[in-house]
Amino acid sequence: MLSNGFLLSFSAMADDAAELAKKLSNPVADVINLPFQLNYDDNIGAAENIERYQLNIQPVIPIKLNDNWNLISRTVLPVIVQQYEGIDKDTDWGVGDITQSFFFTPTPKSPDGLIIGFGPVIYLPTASEKTLGPDQYGLGPTAVIAKQSHGWTYGALANHIWAVKKKDGDEGINNTFLQPFLNYTTPTSVTYSLNTESTYDWNTDDYTIPINLTATKIVKVDKQLISVGGGVRYWAHDTDSSAKDFGVRLIASFIFPK
Repeated sequence: MLSNGFLLSFSAMADDAAELAKKLSNPVADVINLPFQLNYDDNIGAAENIERYQLNIQPVIPIKLNDNWNLISRTVLPVIVQQYEGIDKDTDWGVGDITQSFFFTPTPKSPDGLIIGFGPVIYLPTASEKTLGPDQYGLGPTAVIAKQSHGWTYGALANHIWAVKKKDGDEGINNTFLQPFLNYTTPTSVTYSLNTESTYDWNTDDYTIPINLTATKIVKVDKQLISVGGGVRYWAHDTDSSAKDFGVRLIASFIFPK
């Protein structure tokens, strides 16, 4: 028979994990975490003959500026393997371009519990292959707004990037990214997430809308907390150069709570 003390301890651990899962649903939460997000997509390109494995390494680092403000650093470093079918072309693999965002977020939250963050986004041409990035520097604004209530987290993250340095004759980056999201976290620290990661190219008037549905849960491996899970994505709107139909996403996020 389990003792009351053990039951209370187990319940407290479950509550702590659920609260931590809720924090992870907040894009500008004051929690250090290191997500690894693996995406698989195929039917890429006009001939639909490309498949891609993309591992996004996405460290999130909060920095306390003072009693009223935090600075949240969010980095996206893609590692890409791109394979070609039906043509005589070797597999491309390597790192892609880094997207670095900084969000200034007030602490504590506003009286109505609204979560806000804003700042610059920087695009760095770190791609190791020409096919994995446009070889341009970019800069622009980014912002997030969200609300949390009764296990729900909903809001949107957005940015816009303009090219600030490019090669002569190349068309400069001019893209808007919009990510509305809806998450629900259960008392057992399972989080169900629905979002889109839409990109609009102002140069071509083309846009993509992949819809992602995932589920994650916080587990403890030895002494390390990890949020693990996965899901599927559907390309509701695509372009000649984008993926099509369905894809798969796997997630493992290492958490370092204070």
